[in-house]
Amino acid sequence: MSTEKYIPRLREKYDAEIVNHFQSHNKMRIPKIVKISLNMGLGDAKENKNTLKQAVDELSNIAGQKAVITRSKKAISNFKLREGDPVGVKVTLRGNNMYEFLDRLISITTPRIRDFRGFSSKGFDKFGNYNFGITEQIAFPEIDYDKVNTIRGMNLTIVTTAESKEESHSLLKFFGFPINDIKKKNIEKSIEEEISIAEKETLSEEEVPVEAAAEEALAEEETPVEAAAEEALVEEETPVETVAEEASVEEEELSEKETPVTGQSLKEESDKEKK
Repeated sequence: MSTEKYIPRLREKYDAEIVNHFQSHNKMRIPKIVKISLNMGLGDAKENKNTLKQAVDELSNIAGQKAVITRSKKAISNFKLREGDPVGVKVTLRGNNMYEFLDRLISITTPRIRDFRGFSSKGFDKFGNYNFGITEQIAFPEIDYDKVNTIRGMNLTIVTTAESKEESHSLLKFFGFPINDIKKKNIEKSIEEEISIAEKETLSEEEVPVEAAAEEALAEEETPVEAAAEEALVEEETPVETVAEEASVEEEELSEKETPVTGQSLKEESDKEKK
C-alpha cells in the first residue's frame, strides 16, 4: 500500500513554477488562491421545493462537496419574501477540492461553453478577487442533460491574496485560466483614479487653513474700507444738511420781514381813504 499523499496538479504547478514568477523577499507576500465560492440564486425556491432540491444536487455534483441552502436575512414584502425563506444555494471550496475544481473548470468546462471567447478582465475588485458568471450549468460534465428541468446560471468568485487586479490577473494567467488581457485604458484609468483620489485628499487638507486665512484677511481688509466709506458718507451728508438748514433760516427771516411791511401799507391805505 502506497503512503504517498495525493497532491492536485495545479498545486504542484504553483509550488514548482508559479511561485518563481513572483519576485519577493517574503514568501508569504507571494499571491495565492485562498478559496473559490460558487453561488446559485433561485427566485422560485420558496414556491417550488423540487427546484431547490435539484439545484442542491446539481451544485453538489459540480463542486464535489455538499451544497448549502442560503436563506433570506430579512423580510421584503414586495417580493413576498419572509425572513428565513430559501433564496439560493452556495458552496465554498478550499484546499485540494479547490485546486481540483479549478483544474476541471480550466481543462474541461470552459471548452464546453457556447461561443466562449475568454472570461472578461473587468471582474476584478480592488482587493484582487475575481468574479465571473456561467449562464448554463450544463457546461459542466457532471450534469446529466436528460435530468435537467431548467437552465440555471451561477456566479463564481476566486478569492486571492493579491493586492491589485494586475497581480491577481497574472496569477490566474500562470494557472492557465482563460481570461482576456487587461486593456491599457483600464490600467491608465485606475492609475488616474488613484492619483485623483490622493490629490483630492491633499487638497481637502490644505483648503481648511487656506480658507480660514483668506477669511481673516478679507475681514481685516473690509473693516478699514467700511470705516472709510462711512466717514465719506458722513462728510457728504453734513454739508448738504447745513445748506438745507441755512436755506430754511433764510426763508423764515424773509417771511418775518415781509409781515411788517404789509401791515404798514394797509394802515396807510386806510388813513388815505378816511381823509
